[in-house]
Amino acid sequence: MDRRSFIGKLTGATLSVAGAIGGGLAMVAGSESSACLRPPGALLEEDFLATCIRCGRCADACPNRCIVGFTEDAGAELDVKPGLGQRNTPVIFARKKACILCNGAPGEDLLCTAACPTGALVKTKKDADVVQATVKMGKAEVDTTLCYSFNGASCGACVRACPFEGTALRAGLWEKPLVDPEACIGCGLCERACVHYPQAIRVRPA
Repeated sequence: MDRRSFIGKLTGATLSVAGAIGGGLAMVAGSESSACLRPPGALLEEDFLATCIRCGRCADACPNRCIVGFTEDAGAELDVKPGLGQRNTPVIFARKKACILCNGAPGEDLLCTAACPTGALVKTKKDADVVQATVKMGKAEVDTTLCYSFNGASCGACVRACPFEGTALRAGLWEKPLVDPEACIGCGLCERACVHYPQAIRVRPA
């Protein structure tokens, strides 16, 4: 996928999410929501917790304001239990706001990774090939018992929201979402766009 196509897909994903909100399909967070994700470029969890200084610069840099500091209150809202040393570390709750990979933002790097002063988030180029090869926030999983497209209706909202449609997430018969776990980066745009409640597609953190 070339850079123009990549940016085009991200624009479409942003509009898909906006459309869900405008249509009243955005859901109030509850106990069915998925666990939180780390921002793109995050080190493996043990190294991340040891390296992150909880400064909040990545959250300040995020153009979608999807990165928040983890607190017990934020976790309780989505029924996510705090882990050891997790307080004030940057997390993303995809059902509320997903990572748009800095679509439309200035600069050559993902802004959160460029803002990190310690390397807890590895600086990552805002390039389709680089992002897909290096960003591993999590993997999308489809609950076929909930997904409309697996139960007699055709939806496809999650597929259209994916910035890597056709590779990470593609539509099968009746727009059944088919995930390639090797290509999925875990941005959460599919989860955010899902029109079912509880959501039928969720990103499991890496």
